[in-house]
Amino acid sequence: MKIIDAKGLKCPEPLMLLHKAIYEANSGEEVYLISTDPMSVPDVKKFCEYLEHKLKEIKESDNLFEFTVIKK
Repeated sequence: MKIIDAKGLKCPEPLMLLHKAIYEANSGEEVYLISTDPMSVPDVKKFCEYLEHKLKEIKESDNLFEFTVIKK
């Protein structure tokens, strides 16, 4: 599993880091993104929907957003 720590970064940087990690990942590999930007939620959802990756999980607590994405 690749882990991306994008805490403190603003849109579009967390999504750009996720895109790079997904590009480098193998099919079926999980990528874990941690972000503090609330705009990451709709961005990651749309990214996964558009590129057909599986958004396995979203967790939110204390302005921390955690995503687990599986590359198609």
